[in-house]
Amino acid sequence: MDSECIFCKIAKGDIPAKKIYEDDHVLAFHDINPVAPTHIIVIPKKHFPTLNDVPEKELNILSKIYAAIQKVVQTTKIANKGYRTILNTNKEAGQEIFHMHFHVLGGRPLGTMG
Repeated sequence: MDSECIFCKIAKGDIPAKKIYEDDHVLAFHDINPVAPTHIIVIPKKHFPTLNDVPEKELNILSKIYAAIQKVVQTTKIANKGYRTILNTNKEAGQEIFHMHFHVLGGRPLGTMG
């Protein structure tokens, strides 16, 4: 964990969050500045600044995150209507908090990207 990282502080319970899913490796919570009716942040509890920083031997965290996303979209009832998952990696892609995290967006038509 990074003592300065806001998502590490949320994972440790030092900063409150409206949690929707948690297990030993992954935490999912509502975004405080949602851009869609459903906007969930899904993080590994272990600190990886970006996807590029996940060592090959620890890439199984990605399957744990996707398993958590499957549970989150069922819980929020957006699984069948449709949702978008976004992972921004580094500044030019729009990453603002350097703790790898996925955005899960849904609850309204999201349109096409491009």
